[in-house]
Amino acid sequence: MRPVAALLGLLLGSCAAPVPPADPGQARISLRAAPADVLSAQRLDGQRLADGRYVDVAPGTHELQLRYQYDSRQGSGLFGEPRRVTCELRLRYAHFQAGRDYRFEARPLALKAQGWLYDQDGTEPLARAEVVRCGPF
Repeated sequence: MRPVAALLGLLLGSCAAPVPPADPGQARISLRAAPADVLSAQRLDGQRLADGRYVDVAPGTHELQLRYQYDSRQGSGLFGEPRRVTCELRLRYAHFQAGRDYRFEARPLALKAQGWLYDQDGTEPLARAEVVRCGPF
């Protein structure tokens, strides 16, 4: 039983690892969603990411694939329990700049999702994500 507990502790500890400092030669994309929701970066330019909590990108054009999960009361189950919705989002943006901080935000919209990329000022959205698919998967 001890090896199982040690493995579980190691896995849980890795989730809480601090985010490393940003590389000034790259752009940093942080992710934001409601506290009960789960938003993670999955792929950057088709390559799987090791840590989905943030993304560092070289200046220029990139495509980011994200997974967003939330509970919805719309279309809930037989006894009114919330339904877990999973959405895959795709963000394409051509103007990432080195040393800049960007923020990607996701929110539920009925049984779909919406997502936007903001710059470090956070005033105007720079790009809107495409919803690839949403469902109970």
